[in-house]
Amino acid sequence: MKTLQDAFQHTLQDIYWAENALLKALPKVAKAVGSAELKQAFDDHLKETKGHVSTLESVFKSLGLKASGEKCDAMAGLLKEADGLIDEAEGHARDVCLIGAAQAVEHYEIARYGTLREWAKVLGHTEAHELLTSILDEEKAANAKLTTLAVTTINGSGSTSKAK
Repeated sequence: MKTLQDAFQHTLQDIYWAENALLKALPKVAKAVGSAELKQAFDDHLKETKGHVSTLESVFKSLGLKASGEKCDAMAGLLKEADGLIDEAEGHARDVCLIGAAQAVEHYEIARYGTLREWAKVLGHTEAHELLTSILDEEKAANAKLTTLAVTTINGSGSTSKAK
């Protein structure tokens, strides 16, 4: 990469790969949780993620590019961590760990979409800027929903005693 445009396109491919990886991971995560509310939140986010993939395809189109992904090492690591939590944790501990892992994913996405949106603005890609802003707003809302669910329901719904 030698230019901002190169970095923009690379990062766009990175997040496109990440969103597609989430499409595969979210059903497994939803199945692994015990809380019906948390399962619903993951199912809802799966629908939103499908929309994000479609919107990203529109971003690529607005730039005259074919939608393509490049492996996102950060997302691959976050999803690997979630897989490990599914295997290692159980019951309430699994739910609190997975909601935390989901928020790590959301925070990563918020950082990426915020960067992409601003780069699109600087580069004069008005349509891409608007589309990326819409995804960024949805990611922020998803994070807020997870925070609310964690602090009002999930974090306090299990035993607070230490395992023996």
